[in-house]
Amino acid sequence: MKRKNKLISPILKWAGGKKQLLPQIEALIPKKYTSYYEPFLGGGAVLFSLQPRVAYINDYNEDLINVYDCVKNDLESLIVLLKTHENTPEYFYKIREIDRNTKTFEKLSKVEKASRFIYLNKTCYNGLFRVNRAGEFNTPFGYYKTPNIVNEPTLRAVSVYLNENKISYFSQDFEKFLNNVEKGAFVYLDPPYDPVSLSSNFTGYTNLGFNREEQIRLKNVCDKLNKNGVKFLLSNSATEFIQDLYKDYSINIIKAKRSINSNAALRGNVDEVLIKNYG
Repeated sequence: MKRKNKLISPILKWAGGKKQLLPQIEALIPKKYTSYYEPFLGGGAVLFSLQPRVAYINDYNEDLINVYDCVKNDLESLIVLLKTHENTPEYFYKIREIDRNTKTFEKLSKVEKASRFIYLNKTCYNGLFRVNRAGEFNTPFGYYKTPNIVNEPTLRAVSVYLNENKISYFSQDFEKFLNNVEKGAFVYLDPPYDPVSLSSNFTGYTNLGFNREEQIRLKNVCDKLNKNGVKFLLSNSATEFIQDLYKDYSINIIKAKRSINSNAALRGNVDEVLIKNYG
């Protein structure tokens, strides 16, 4: 078995990221699988911890997938651009404003878009990637003294991993992405969570949102995976709705520390579920 590289870890801050829950998640990962699929990649904490040799990864957020593409294929140019950014509110809002003008944004090269994405992610409040209905990034400046905008060791390690293994990435609807998963593969699903309250209803990773109809559609996809003999593990909030929806599968309740909620009383340790279809 190939030894894992500890430098390979998330290059982005991500709301609901799974870094803190890796021990609980990895304890439930199947010992053997032919390939790894992840339809809601986000920060990629599970992918980068497992470091599978064959992986198919996806996120509906095209700008996010573009970041990983540039880390793989144009890392040196990306690092050069990242080093030009300034950690001031005036500069931040100037860079954030670019996507308000479609023509200006579309003129950016792929690596310029990736550099902007990483910069905003590392300097915005709480690392919260959020867009409004127009698809415009709208998180405010974070006022961090020394944000790690250019994490070269991690960027280089992730680039090597993406290049030395068979990692295919996509930006499409999760159902389409999971349409032809073969038996023997393993799927880890980390969708936008079912809200535990109205104040915690954050699904702003894209301008489309992720409501309960989408949760039901995802459950139907999981049923199809199960029918086809594909093992899956799914993370979500431990709401009554989710637990009832997946009542025919194995449900493990775990504690997670969450800091993003407009209601301070709902921050801290909360119940989440890990749902699987195998023993």
